[in-house]
Order: sequence, then structure tokens, then C-alpha cells
Amino acid sequence: MGTVEPQRRVSEDNLSTRSDAPFRVREAHDDENLVERSETVQQERRDGVQRRVIAQRAGRISSENDGFRLHVLPSDWWLLSVLIVISVGMGAVLSNALPPWPVGIGTILGVAACFGARTVARKEEDSDERNRTLEIFAWASIAAVMLCTGFNFAYWVVYGSLELTWALAGMVSASALSTSMLTGRIPQQFVAQICCWLPLAVLEGTTTAYFGIAIVTGAMLVVGYHQSLISQRRNELQQARERERNRAEDILRDYEETGQGWFWETDRRGMLTYLSASVMDVLDKPEGEILGRSLTDLFDLGEENREGERTLAFHLSSRSSFQELGVRSAASSEERWWSINGRPAYDSFHNFVGFRGSGTDLTEKKRSEENVNRLAQFDSLTGLANRFQTQQTLQKILSSPLQQQRECAVLLLDLDRFKQVNDTLGHPAGDALLKQVAERLKSTVGKKGQVGRLGGDEFKVITPGGVDRKELGQLAHDIIHSLSQPYSIEGQRVVIGASIGIAIAPHDGVTSESLIRNADLSLYAAKDGGRGRYHFYSNDLHSAAEERAQLEEDLRDAISQGGLELYYQPVIYAHDETIAGFEALLRWNHPTKGWLSPAKFIPVAEDTGLISAIGEWAIRAACDDLATWPENVRCAVNVSPLQFANPQLPTVITNAIAHANIDPSRLELEITESVFLNDDEGTDAMFAALKRVGVRLALDDFGTGYSSLGYLKKAPFDKIKIDQSFVRGATKPGSRNGAIITSITSLAEALGMDTTAEGVETMDELELVRSLGCSHIQGYIYSKALSAEAALARLQQGVNMVAKGPRSARAFRQKMLRKVVLSHGDQMYDGAIRNMAAGGAMVEGLWNVPPGTEFKVAISKKLIVAAKTIWSEDNRMGIQFEKPVDMDSLEMRQVASSSPNEFGNVRKQA
Repeated sequence: MGTVEPQRRVSEDNLSTRSDAPFRVREAHDDENLVERSETVQQERRDGVQRRVIAQRAGRISSENDGFRLHVLPSDWWLLSVLIVISVGMGAVLSNALPPWPVGIGTILGVAACFGARTVARKEEDSDERNRTLEIFAWASIAAVMLCTGFNFAYWVVYGSLELTWALAGMVSASALSTSMLTGRIPQQFVAQICCWLPLAVLEGTTTAYFGIAIVTGAMLVVGYHQSLISQRRNELQQARERERNRAEDILRDYEETGQGWFWETDRRGMLTYLSASVMDVLDKPEGEILGRSLTDLFDLGEENREGERTLAFHLSSRSSFQELGVRSAASSEERWWSINGRPAYDSFHNFVGFRGSGTDLTEKKRSEENVNRLAQFDSLTGLANRFQTQQTLQKILSSPLQQQRECAVLLLDLDRFKQVNDTLGHPAGDALLKQVAERLKSTVGKKGQVGRLGGDEFKVITPGGVDRKELGQLAHDIIHSLSQPYSIEGQRVVIGASIGIAIAPHDGVTSESLIRNADLSLYAAKDGGRGRYHFYSNDLHSAAEERAQLEEDLRDAISQGGLELYYQPVIYAHDETIAGFEALLRWNHPTKGWLSPAKFIPVAEDTGLISAIGEWAIRAACDDLATWPENVRCAVNVSPLQFANPQLPTVITNAIAHANIDPSRLELEITESVFLNDDEGTDAMFAALKRVGVRLALDDFGTGYSSLGYLKKAPFDKIKIDQSFVRGATKPGSRNGAIITSITSLAEALGMDTTAEGVETMDELELVRSLGCSHIQGYIYSKALSAEAALARLQQGVNMVAKGPRSARAFRQKMLRKVVLSHGDQMYDGAIRNMAAGGAMVEGLWNVPPGTEFKVAISKKLIVAAKTIWSEDNRMGIQFEKPVDMDSLEMRQVASSSPNEFGNVRKQA
């Protein structure tokens, strides 16, 4: 049988069903009496358990086959000796004479049999297993005692002076006492009754006596058999209940010991009367310090769990049930959370006696929920707020009930040159870099706003409240400056930058979607402006985005409907001014906008992935046109990095060459340095495959990207193209461009490569690049790009070309889109500068202005210049400044990088 902890185990059934439970008294309202009665109940329960344990150990009840086996002889059977002595004494008094000597002998034998039975009972109880010899002696003891008792009364009546009435009374008393002492032992009771009445019948010696004994014996057999069946069923039921009780106790004990849950009980005052040992171990307090204290002392009902405190206090005071109430443990060693259940308990008189309940450990579940919440709210890599949390923050600000509380600013950041770090150092280095970027962002922004990571190398900063544009600009400048400082990643020095787009609510949007979209447009504008700068949103950006989307749609139609064309710009031999070949340049005659510059639609094609389809078409079209030209004329076609990474590129080129039936060496592929950013075996394999096809390879725009001499060592280039940025300005005094061109041509000559100088437009530039050793020349000095028909016609006229152009180049012009205010007399006019040089600018917005008209032009708050019109056509005019403007000044750099609408109050300055 399962044991029970006497100090702690409390049976709920016993509490509600025991007839002697002190909680049933009507004076239950008296607190002091209740405390005493509660202690009494606990003591009685402990005593009951102890009695059962003692009884089991004493041998009166022993476990056998999950049931119970009663010993043959009860341990208190010897008490019948007292009855024998008293009955003899009473007989002597009632008969007024001494008992006959046989009665004396019977008395002595009966008392001796009683004490012998006592010895037998003790040995039987001490025996762990059944002993047949002891059982025989036990049955003999029962028979001997009852025979002596019956013989004394029968002999005294038959041969002495004791009246039959008193003898029968004594025998009935002896029978009743023996039956009571042999409760639950039907066979023993039967033997005891027969042995008690048999001497009377024998001594009577009549047929009637024997017949009566037989009748009584038969009746007793029937009654005994029936009683044994009842006793057997009762015993089986008791055994089943005991097994069920033991099983329930074992299950509950295992439940507690495994830590899956625990139990508690309080009295009517809310003081603990029972608590599982596992909870006491967690609280690290002895039982004496816990039992008798309030249930609420088990929990830390501080500020974090104030809701749990109010709920628990309500249920305890209202005596109502509660379930799955989350509370924090008062354990000081570690943070633990519990879920507790409870219900009020009542006795059979419906008096409230306290609460009983259970609890389970919620710690791991709580930690898991916190981890899930952290993952849902924060970026796992940097620890910054993630996209979801920043969106919630922005939405909360924009939905504030008060209008002034809806003001905020959104700064979208994108890291410049981050992809290069990932490609060269690997993604682990990129992750380490992102962590350092996050730390710098948090340090720079501080308490001014929330910093979040949207994913990849994109970040977001939300500054609540109305913030001045100047302060936002300063914050953006500080962020760019901080993020542009060198990093140390895996022992290597890494330098990146950042571009920032800024949108302000409610000026630039009143919803989170519109605000993010406009900040994103500002970010693109900052990137397009040269990166490493910030840009405020303006309505022009939205218009430009819509225009870009429409341009993408039109470009798709042009690709599918054959709306693109190839134009060819001649490439001239420097030594004899004959045509060496052509460079194929893409042109698009838009149905409504006319001819569009490749600089306008090529970026769209690259961003949307259309460049691959355009590139394949250009290769096929160039090969077809090349087939109509003389055998000694080549054609160069630009290959985008995306197209170069396509493993099918050699197959596409091979098919185009075979279809045109031309010599592969007549096709020249111009490749930029960006293909080397993914410096892997695939790049080398692609170069090898292209050379196997037989085409020529040219390194385009050399010196403008991440130039490395390693490219020339690894890649089998046939030509180096010197970017036009080195050619322009090379003739100016103090320019270093000439030295760079000389170095490139010398390097190419040493490696057996040709060199082409691009963008030659003036005679002095032509003379310079020719003198510096360039083998080929390309630029307007000889010809602009020609259509396929014009190129064929030009070749039919001969391959000799004559240089035509200005002697020298005009001053550098800065392209921009800048709103300005022009004042003439008392009139104010709004305009926009399209491009600007140190001596003048082109202005849009004023129609048919007479040349010679003088203006004051407010370019910014601080930059106001005097100018006059030198030409005018429709809504455009050229103006010449009275004094040259320093294009490298800080003011001009801010003008070039800021929003077109940033200086909205320049009208006052004008």
C-alpha cells in the first residue's frame, strides 16, 4: 500500500465526509476556535495515518495480492480471560456458593488458553509470511477458550446450583463478545459459537439438545455462508477502493515529484495548511516558515504582476474559483512564473473551510513567449527594432488623437558599398559589419528617435514630434559621418558609406504607407545624386517615380514590339584616321517623348532585369549589321554584369555569330570592372569560354571603378578603353589626367593591348591623346553615333575620317534640378536651373525673355547672384553671371545635394 506523508498529505474526501470533523461545529465563525479545530483535524488525520501504518506494521493488516489478509487470531483475544474470571465470580455470587471443582479446572484451563492465544497472536503478527503451525494453534486457542467458557456455565447449571437463566446470560455475553472481537472473521465466529454452546448440549445429553445444536449449527452455517459472501464483497470493494486510493496517491506523488505540477491548501483565513515539497524547494524555505502564512506570500506581486495581485485578491475575498492565473514566484534565486488554479472548499454543513488548488510551472513557457516576442519585435542580428516594430511605432504616432502629436520624421538609410564587403569578405563579415553599424546608429541617434533595421543593409530612424529641417539635416549628416568612418572586420579595414532619404509627417504624408514610400523616393534621389548624402522629399520625386514606372512599362512594350535601335559610333585608328570599327550604342525613339538618352532608360532596364533581354537582342542585331560591313571592320557591344553572369552567354554569342556567318574576332565585347566584384571561379570560367568562342574582350571605363591591376593579369583583355572623364580636362593647366592616360597606354602596350580614348571632342584633346600613345580614338571629334543605314553608307564612302570640332572645351557644367526665384524690378518669377557652370546657367520656367534682360537670381538663402539673359528659346533661357560662382564651394555642394524645394523662402531673399 502506498504510504502517505503524515505531515503534509491531506485527503479531500476525509475533510468533507468524516463525521467527527471539527469544521462541522456551528461555532465556525470564531477564528480562534477555528485555528484550534483546524490543528485538531490535522492532528487527527496524522494520527489516523499513523494508526494505519502501525496496524500494518503490527500485522493485523498485511498486503497480499494488492488486497488484505486478516490474521486468524486477533491480538486482543486474551481479554476473554477477564470475561471468564468475571463470569465465574458473578456465578458464585448469584448461586451463593462456590463453583464446582470441574468449573474451577475449566476456568484455569480457559485463562491459560487465553494467555496462550496471546502468545500465538503475537508470533503470527510478527511473521511476514503465513505459518500453518501458528494458524493451527490459533484455531485451537479459539476453540479452547470458548469450550472452557461454555463448559463452565453448562456444568454449573447441570451439576451445580447456578440457575439456567444466569448461565444463558453469561453464555450469550461470551458469544457476543467473541463475535465482536472476531469481526470480519466468519469461520472463526462460527467455530467460537459452536464451541460455546456445544458443552451445554453434551452435558444435557438429550435428543432435544442435540437436535437444537444441529438446528443452530445449520442456521449458523447458512447465515455464516451468506455473511461470508457479504464480507467478501465488502472486502473486495474495500480493496478496490484502497487500490484506487493508493493509485491516486502514487499518481499525485509522481506528479509532484516530476515537477509537472504542485498542490496547495489554505484554511478559511487564507493561511497555508499544505504545500507540495517541490514548491518549498523552489522557495528555499523550511516548512515551518511557509505553512501558516498567507497564500499570497508565495508570489512576488510587484509592479510587473500588479494585475495578478488584483485578480488573486479578488478571488480569495469573494471565495470564487479561478483558473490559470499567472503569478511570479517569490523565489529570490531565480525568476520563476506559475499558473495557479483554486476553488473554495466547504464541509457537509456548507461552511467555508478554505481553498484548495494546484499550480504548474510557467517559467519555460514565459521565456519562450518572451523569446518569440523578442523575435517578433527585434532584429535577431543587430538587436534593433525590426520592420514590424518600427511600423507599429510609426502607425501609433500617426494615429494619435491630437494633431500636434502626429508630427514625426522618417529617415531611411541604405549602406553604400556594403555588397562589396559581402562579396569580398563573405557574409559572416557582412553580419559583423551590420552589428557595428547598428551600434553607431544607436550611439548617434541616442534618445532623438527609434532606430530599426528593415532587412539587409537598410535601416530606419523615426524621430517623433515636430523637428526642424535643419536639425534633421544635421542628424542625417552626423549619421553619414559616423557610418563613413573606417571599420575593423576580421583584422581588415573596411570603409562604407550611407545614403539617407527623409520624409516628414504630415507634410510628406499622413499615413505610414505614404510616408515610407516618400522617404524611399528620397533615398533613391540621394543615391542618384552620388551617394553619401541625404535628400528631403519633394513632390518632384513622386512625379519622377510615376514617370519611372511608366517608362518601365513603355520599355517592356518597346522590347516586345521592336522599338529599340542600335546606333554605331566610329572608332578611329589614331595613326592614320581610318575606321577600325564601331561601338554599338542603344537608342530608343519613344512614341510620345521622342529620342530618349540611354542614361534615362538603361538604369530602369538594369533595375527591372530587362537588360538581359536587351543585351541578347543587341548582340544578334550587331552581328547581323556586322555581316554587311567590310571584313576588316569590327563592332563592339556592351555587356552588362547581369548578362555576363548568365552561363548561357557564350551560347547566345555563338548562335548570333553563326547566324550572321561572320568571323568571331570581328565582335568585341566591352565589359566593365563591376563583373569582378564576384571574384570567383565562375568569372574566370566565363572569360575562358568567351575566348574559346573567339571574340575580342575590351575593359570598358577603366580607372573609374574599383580598378585593380589584378584584373589585367587574370582576364584576357585585348583592349583597354580610357574613360572620357580622364580625357576631358586633360588639356587644362595643372591637370593630372595626362599622366594617368600615359600610364594606362604604357601599361596596355607592355601587355600587348590596344587603348581607346573615349569622349574626344576638341582638337586639343585629340592632339593630346594621340601624342600620349592611344591606339584608337572615339568621340564627337570624328562623328556622333550613326544609324545602321548611315553607318553602312559611311563605310561605302570609304574608311578615312577627318576630325572636325572646336579647338578647346567649354567650362564644366553641373547638372541639377533646382528651383530658384528670379527678380526683375519689382516682379518675382519662379524658375528652375537645369545645369549650371561657374559663369552661367540654363533656366526653365520663363517664356520668351528678351536677351540682355537683367535678373537677380536667388539660388539659395545665402547665394544670390546678378545675371543677364544671353539667349532665350520658348521656356528656356541662358543666363550669364555678373561674377563667376565658385562651383567647389561648400554652399554650392549643399545646393547640389539638397532637395529642389529645400529653400522655400528664397523669394524673400530675392
